[in-house]
Amino acid sequence: MKISNKRTKNFAKSKRYLSLIENSSVYDVANVSPITNATNLSNKLGHNVFLKREDLQPIFSFKNRGAYNKIVNIKKDKLKLGVIAASAGNHAQGVASACKKLKIKCLIVMPKTTPEIKIRAVKDFGARVKLFGDNYDQAVKHAYEICKKEKKEFIHPFDDPYTIAGQGTVGKEILETNDDLDAIFVPVGGGGLLAGVSAWIAQKNKKTKIYGVEVDDSACLYEALKANKRVRLKSVGIFADGVAVEQVGKNNFDVIKECIDGVITVTIDEVCAAVKDLFEDTRVMSEPAGAVALAGLKKYSSKKKKNLLAISSGANLNFDRLSYIVERSELGEDKEKILSIQIPEKAGSFLKLSKIFSNSQITEFNYRLSDPNDAHVLVGIKTKSSKNFISLKNRLSKNNYPFKDLTKNEISNDHLRHMVGGRSAAARTERVFRMEFPERPGALLDFLEKLGNKWNITLFHYRNLGSAFGKVLVGIQDSSKNKELLKRYLKRTGYTFTEETSNIAYKHFLE
Repeated sequence: MKISNKRTKNFAKSKRYLSLIENSSVYDVANVSPITNATNLSNKLGHNVFLKREDLQPIFSFKNRGAYNKIVNIKKDKLKLGVIAASAGNHAQGVASACKKLKIKCLIVMPKTTPEIKIRAVKDFGARVKLFGDNYDQAVKHAYEICKKEKKEFIHPFDDPYTIAGQGTVGKEILETNDDLDAIFVPVGGGGLLAGVSAWIAQKNKKTKIYGVEVDDSACLYEALKANKRVRLKSVGIFADGVAVEQVGKNNFDVIKECIDGVITVTIDEVCAAVKDLFEDTRVMSEPAGAVALAGLKKYSSKKKKNLLAISSGANLNFDRLSYIVERSELGEDKEKILSIQIPEKAGSFLKLSKIFSNSQITEFNYRLSDPNDAHVLVGIKTKSSKNFISLKNRLSKNNYPFKDLTKNEISNDHLRHMVGGRSAAARTERVFRMEFPERPGALLDFLEKLGNKWNITLFHYRNLGSAFGKVLVGIQDSSKNKELLKRYLKRTGYTFTEETSNIAYKHFLE
């Protein structure tokens, strides 16, 4: 999706950021990151593609800029008791590195689900770490409580003028290196980087377009522009955890409304494909949030060859995510399709179907006997182009094979292709829910205890994506007349859930 935004002419809220950015103190801890030419992407997309390499900062992210600029501008007498921040990743390292440089006491509240590698990175800067809650919202609430009780200075990750100005030095560096860009693409979480970069560039170079890029399952800025006011998302996806924010910052939104040209949203699969692209051009393995801007650049449509730049914002990758990124990158590039194909349940059916695929590369083939007359097979197929896929679909139709394209089906991608096993006649009143469990010991036990003994679980599949939350598909027998009763029990667990009982992938293979 894409939403356009009309820039202001007077920059009422943004004007003051020119001097704030000009006078920002960031280079005690940050480097002037290089802009590199992405040769492979340029050839593939037909544009001149450039990357602003914030993944090469000492903490492998741009976050050291804003954190240091904020802390160094706090009066010294207010820093005697130290500072506190809440973060599961890059902001924590930014604050910790700034405090080490300035010799200030530092406490970082991190969710219990934070990967050990990130906790260790923060501790290496000498910061004290307190683990609390299963997510950022719980951690930040606890951090505010400590802040009030111990009178520490709270360092917000994005909603602060000095933080915005510190991130804005990225935009200043871009124009100092290359002022002949047609468009710049910036990742968006709470809006600190986009506000700072756009405040500088919109006022210094009016010809360059500026686009924010968000993951579609955490698009708080997209929704805010659509509503013309800040809105709080009911839930956010956590795979690209560096940009998983419920609500864009107030100071940030004031600036962004005046300075950007639009927002582009991207899928997780498109982000994974962008991670692969970044690796092929830089040999650096980006974290998902770090590749969001490039994913947006790739969706930008223009027939005329243009000079385009994406900010590669971070490379603090949790290694456990690699297998998932590799798997989904093919879908993000539209190079793999997943089909549910109906065939007769008789000898020779597989052979006949295989001949339809001709020389197409089969990536997976899942089947189990479940019906005496017809069978559904789940097939993964690599396709060279959309034309190639259309040709395959035409061959299937011509040979009377009913099929459904499940490429974009979330249950199919996250669960079904890993668990095809047939139906159970005993599960006739089954309802199916897609959920997210925090990655911590006891999460399953908590779920079962809160659900209680009233409900019988008929299906369960858990998948670790290498992030703070794992994806779960759960089936529960429900013969009650009140269909809202089960949902009320699920709400008691505190875990997010979506009912998928009518999902076509479930009906074909698991119902």
